[in-house]
Amino acid sequence: MHISRRAHRVAPFYAMEFAKKAAAVEAAGHRVIRLNIGEPDFGPPPQFLAAARDAADGRPMAYTEALGTVELREAIAGFYATHFRAEVDPRRVAVTSGASAALLMTCAALIDDGDGVLIGDPSYPCNRQFAESFGARVSLIPTPPETYYQLTPDLVTRSWHEETRGVIVASPSNPTGTSIPHDDLRRLCREVTDRGGWSIVDEIYLGLADPDADGHPPRSVLTDPTATASTVVINSFSKYFGMTGWRLGWAILPDGLVDVVERLAQNYYVSPPTPAQHAALSCFTPESLGVAEDRRREFVNRRRLVLDGLERIGLPVPVPPDGAFYVYIDVSPTGLGSAEFCDRALLEAHVALTPGKDFGVATADDHIRLSYAASTADLTDALERLERFVGDLAG
Repeated sequence: MHISRRAHRVAPFYAMEFAKKAAAVEAAGHRVIRLNIGEPDFGPPPQFLAAARDAADGRPMAYTEALGTVELREAIAGFYATHFRAEVDPRRVAVTSGASAALLMTCAALIDDGDGVLIGDPSYPCNRQFAESFGARVSLIPTPPETYYQLTPDLVTRSWHEETRGVIVASPSNPTGTSIPHDDLRRLCREVTDRGGWSIVDEIYLGLADPDADGHPPRSVLTDPTATASTVVINSFSKYFGMTGWRLGWAILPDGLVDVVERLAQNYYVSPPTPAQHAALSCFTPESLGVAEDRRREFVNRRRLVLDGLERIGLPVPVPPDGAFYVYIDVSPTGLGSAEFCDRALLEAHVALTPGKDFGVATADDHIRLSYAASTADLTDALERLERFVGDLAG
């Protein structure tokens, strides 16, 4: 069977590869603590689960409109207004089958063969895989700790070339949990707009970012009206609402992309999952939002636990995270490369982590990602295991 060149070019998603390795270690009789996958352990809010049970009462679950139900699009727009201080026309909201489908359709709508796309290094690997699948020439721009592992307006200016068409950023980021300062992000998007390009801003973890100094949730890039003409914002129910397996996300589109993405959605997957859409309306009730905020605060507590533990172990975190549920760790003091560290930590300490090669090139060999989307008990146990493991390496 002939396999396409496109498929051959797609690299493995190493976080998932380590999940398979972890399963093999568990099958051998060991208890593995999985800190390799970015999946909240809480599950959806109770109100969502109750609504999902109600929806499973035998009523027909026909296709919805390709961009989602009107009610859910309006609810998402309202959430952006009250939570992220951005006024959004519900018409510009496209509900999708997970944030991955939002990225898929956005890349399909914006990228032609040979188009240049700028992405920071390190960054979420699937972003560049989507772009490259549609023919983009992705430039991975090394982003050092001094820039919070994030692209800056100056880096975009210096890296832009004649073939460049757009930029993909995430704030807060996977794998680092770090954010682009809001004013810098606005300037970055304006810089791209002034050059006739487009920006994709992944705000999947924005709900899990630390509040501003005034105590309000962080602001979306869409609070800048100039961003609406050429910026696509991606978000999801998976992280803030803990609904990973329900596969529901959204994109907020410039006016000129709405009809284009609708046409693509009609052809790519017809519509987002109908039961999940009906139940997702419950996420925007005061009760569900209260649950989500309680869990965000719990992630802050877990972050503190992990950072304190890593400091005790002697594993540096060059830039402490301010959102999401990831820590990006420099393992070079151990004398091991990131892949060997992760392999040995799994086999000897039974802790699953993700090597830096998942996220780029610049820090691939000496950094790993730890996800603290696990219980406090598991995190405490994992840190004790890693402390013994690293201690044995030093010995």
